[in-house]
Amino acid sequence: MKIAKNTVVTVNYKLSDAQDNLIEDGRQPMVYLHGGYENTLPKIEEELDGKEVGYSSIIQIEPDDAFGDYDAALVKVEPRSRLPEPLEVGMQFEGMPDGDDGEEAMIFTVTEIADDKVVLDGNHPLAGMALRFALSVADVREASEEEIAHGHVHGAHGHHHGDEDDEGEEGDHVAIHPIH
Repeated sequence: MKIAKNTVVTVNYKLSDAQDNLIEDGRQPMVYLHGGYENTLPKIEEELDGKEVGYSSIIQIEPDDAFGDYDAALVKVEPRSRLPEPLEVGMQFEGMPDGDDGEEAMIFTVTEIADDKVVLDGNHPLAGMALRFALSVADVREASEEEIAHGHVHGAHGHHHGDEDDEGEEGDHVAIHPIH
């Protein structure tokens, strides 16, 4: 079966930077609903469109087509007293950018802690980086009507609705994500 709109694609991958430094080894495959549902980067969908199980490729995606350029304006220094304790580098908080004029809340990551100050970075951890993906298509199947209606994969490595054994978000909305 060829990868096309409304197919569920399972892809083994390795993610590196442009100098081939490994970022993520893809121990779990990426499983996504193909066809513009924003479940993976558009350039990955473009590369895999029309391909079949067994197809392998290495593609490089520039920052504009991945997580954008690094924006120094999204780095904030806040008084430590404004944040909960215990506080550790790598913790994430939801907050509003400066000059909020109807913007959506953003995720800020603690990148540095000094005596009474904390550095919060609202950039995606991979912002400003060219990314190299080694991709290998492991499976392609037709999406169910429910998956198409919901815009994401259900079941193994996908999103579950109303499962009593569902313990939260782990495994939901599988896509490329940074290792913290």
